[in-house]
Amino acid sequence: MADKLIGQNYTTPDIVAKVTGKAKYAEDFRAEGMLFAKLLLSPMPHARVVRIDTSAALAMPGVKAILTVEDLPGAAAGASLGENITASIQTERGLTMEPLYHGEPILAVAAVDELTATEAIERIQIEYEPLPFVVDPIASLRPGGPNARTQGNVWVRPPVTAAPPPAPAAGQPATAPARPEIKELKWTAEDFAAAGDGQLPLGKHTGDEWTFGDVEAGFKDAALVLDQTFVGQNTSHQALEPRSAMAYWQNGKLYLHGGTQSTVQTVASIARWVGIPPENVVLISEYTGGGFGSRIPGNIAMAIPALLSKKANAPVMMRITREEDHYIGRARPALHARAKVGFDKEGRITALDLFALVENGPYDAVGDARAAADVISLAYQPKAMRARMLNVLTNTPPRGPQRAPGGMQGMAIMEPIISQAARKLGIDQVAIRKINAPEGKAKFGAPAARGQQLYVTSAFVKEALDKGAELFNWEEKKARSGQRIGSKMRGSGVAVSTFSAGSIGFDGLLIIRPDGKVQLQSGIGNLGTHAVIDVHRVAAEILGVAWEQCEVVWGNTSKNLPWTCASGGSQTAHAMTRAAHAVGTQAKKMLRDIAARTLGGTPESYQVADGLVFGRGRRMTLAQAAQKAIELGGKYDGHEPPEDVNNYTKASMKALAGQGLVVAARDTYPRDGQSRSYVVGFAEVEVDVETGHFAILDFAAVADVGTVINPRSLQGQTFGGAMLGIGHAIGQKWVYDQHYGVPLAKRFHYNKPPSILDAPANFRFAAVNLPDPETPVGARGIGEPPVGAGCTAVLNAIAAAVGDDVFRRMPVTADMILMALEHGRPMQEPLTANI
Repeated sequence: MADKLIGQNYTTPDIVAKVTGKAKYAEDFRAEGMLFAKLLLSPMPHARVVRIDTSAALAMPGVKAILTVEDLPGAAAGASLGENITASIQTERGLTMEPLYHGEPILAVAAVDELTATEAIERIQIEYEPLPFVVDPIASLRPGGPNARTQGNVWVRPPVTAAPPPAPAAGQPATAPARPEIKELKWTAEDFAAAGDGQLPLGKHTGDEWTFGDVEAGFKDAALVLDQTFVGQNTSHQALEPRSAMAYWQNGKLYLHGGTQSTVQTVASIARWVGIPPENVVLISEYTGGGFGSRIPGNIAMAIPALLSKKANAPVMMRITREEDHYIGRARPALHARAKVGFDKEGRITALDLFALVENGPYDAVGDARAAADVISLAYQPKAMRARMLNVLTNTPPRGPQRAPGGMQGMAIMEPIISQAARKLGIDQVAIRKINAPEGKAKFGAPAARGQQLYVTSAFVKEALDKGAELFNWEEKKARSGQRIGSKMRGSGVAVSTFSAGSIGFDGLLIIRPDGKVQLQSGIGNLGTHAVIDVHRVAAEILGVAWEQCEVVWGNTSKNLPWTCASGGSQTAHAMTRAAHAVGTQAKKMLRDIAARTLGGTPESYQVADGLVFGRGRRMTLAQAAQKAIELGGKYDGHEPPEDVNNYTKASMKALAGQGLVVAARDTYPRDGQSRSYVVGFAEVEVDVETGHFAILDFAAVADVGTVINPRSLQGQTFGGAMLGIGHAIGQKWVYDQHYGVPLAKRFHYNKPPSILDAPANFRFAAVNLPDPETPVGARGIGEPPVGAGCTAVLNAIAAAVGDDVFRRMPVTADMILMALEHGRPMQEPLTANI
């Protein structure tokens, strides 16, 4: 028999190209006659362009085309812009005549080289009419505060619990669902006065609210009630590869090289941004230098070189600098949140009242506040909960989903409160989390119209906490937590994190070729997670073929790929192992059918393994079966695709027809519940109370993600996600000039993403490795839960070392620690954003 593939380490076929430099990213491609594009960015945080004079630039030798918003198609309301973000009629279009933040692109120039394009930018004359701006959501909510947009300062969205519109009467058109709107909302002076020192005012919101259980009764039953405000920070995605792209046109088709988190799902987005049919788009994206949610699906800047290429009738490369990527590369939105939490004497949460204000940026409504409320309700299973959310617009770069969007912020709001409650109640930190941990089909989130909540497919958080405590040696580290030796104090913290981990209903596609090879078609984006390859080992294992007998095709839509999920929301491992299982199972069935038709007997009398189809003393190789499929034609060689697969897959299958046994199948497996994954983090820090400097000495993470597909990749993803969270805890942030509305931290040196020097001195990892019962392979995704675990385990460790009253916002820095220790309370400005 072929070796078992699932759960084994292996080397992915793209690794050699990456480590030798042979892997080609968008910026590496060249074409004859290629031009270079540069962007003209707004110097103002909010303005109206009243005049543009490009004559001097166009007169320059080597300048070939200038693109403005008039050259772009109109906004496409209703389109998906990533996790929980939907385009509105006020959506971003790539270029604009009303810049809504400092650095927003106004126009683009294509020239023979970048120097010429840059000089042309300098010769363009633009006249601006300044408009009101704001870079702090609290300032916008104050009486008379400025609005970020002329229409208002908040998004008003349909309630989470809204019932679907009633069915239309016979012959009448269906009622369109309510769309978000921008409106004005101000809090009163009384709202601000009523808030305690450093507390978030509980002013009006926009109706984005849900409740389950009796919250007031829960507070009455509580032995301890904590009411705290916590402020997070905005952070750029800062993927290794900026948003560079290259485009050219050939025979009416657009060929575009660019980074994406879904090769196939980006096609429709590009078509929409450029204004052409999807069938006229070819996307080449074999390698993408990270995404973290910023490239779902693709990014609107891709349209700029595409449309410039069409206008100039030449290939165009747009190389984006790190500073430009700060503006257009997307960011995680900060949450200002206030949580009132009641605990009984055993530590069980009796009631939770959450008010979360999200700094939305200037464009479409993000879902981070809603996601934060969801993950809080799942991770801590309160008996009763109310969540109120508010999206406030600011004149800062556009936000988007960043790895664990809302999930990390939700953990950062709650975890310090859980730790503080444990200390006040005299309960062990691991024990209080086990008391409140989800298990089985745990419920969470907003009740539906009839009061029922969503529930998960499975949860083994208690098992993860037990395994983590043993791995981290919790009892020993707990004993020395808070002790001082010289100027150093150590502290240990634990945290629970959860996020979505899977979707359903996508397609698998493979070819068993006449040379005996199994060709696995992959529409997944290759952004460094290994999922583009890993998931297809499921199909290979079902077919019983050696991995060396398989080839994976990915990264180019002209190579006829199947309909695939976007790599966001940690869904790929779950969704695409299901699709791989479906297509592997279908291929096995069709091989047995072919053997029965060729060798006699029934399909059930044949087995498939080791590159053979055999039974009843007869056998045929996969190569022979593939040749027979070509002879049989029809459903066997791809000319007759299954009815239930996506039309995109059908088109790919027909293009591949006649190359062997061509098999496609859709994931139709049942699923009872929502797929969620969990990571438990443990951290030990050492703080120098004379300097405020601290170091992370030890970190351990345990993942509850179902069946492990690739152990080495799982560990890498967990550590990478934890490091992203650690960066949020210890230094990464935006800084804006509150008076002029301009950024002061546009480069790595100033906005401080974590480096290898910030990594824990020791990192340990384990997986629960219990299969999820609602998916055939048992696997769930890992991408996002580690982020919250990394961030909040470190925050809790710092508090354990130096006290609960050191910080009420993050990141936690040396000056914050020193000032708080000196004054006995947090000394940083409690509510102002971007400082």
